[in-house]
Amino acid sequence: MPIKFKRILYPTDFSELSLAALTYARQLTEAFDAQLYCLHVVDDGYQYWSALGPESIPAGPPPEALTKAAGQRLDQLAEEHLTGFGKEVKLDVTLGRPFTEIIAYARENEIDLIVMATHGRGAVAHMLLGSTAEKVVRKAPCAVLTTRSPDQTFIMP
Repeated sequence: MPIKFKRILYPTDFSELSLAALTYARQLTEAFDAQLYCLHVVDDGYQYWSALGPESIPAGPPPEALTKAAGQRLDQLAEEHLTGFGKEVKLDVTLGRPFTEIIAYARENEIDLIVMATHGRGAVAHMLLGSTAEKVVRKAPCAVLTTRSPDQTFIMP
């Protein structure tokens, strides 16, 4: 039975690495005549409270402002990189933990393939920060293609 991707999800954090993954997502979408979904997750972990108690205030802007700004950036990304694509691209912004929201979005939209960048951090940074891509690969309900920076080389340990 041939593999057929009907819905492809491209989660982005707006980094240069994620733009490299967009090239793969776009070409796969065209090759399979699929629907492309672009998702940005505003990480709700950004909210750190400056004090504890009833008068504490968040250190950053409110979630609504971040979500609105992310929506504008996603529109701009689509305008710059997906103009003339031929098919309507579904753009979405959500708030939450990135790996959880990507997986939930893939389930809700019956995504067949997730195409995303991996930052390829070193062991210490990976241990401290974790890896969204790794968590998505392990828990996604569909196939996941991870891409690396074209500049990054693999060195055998």
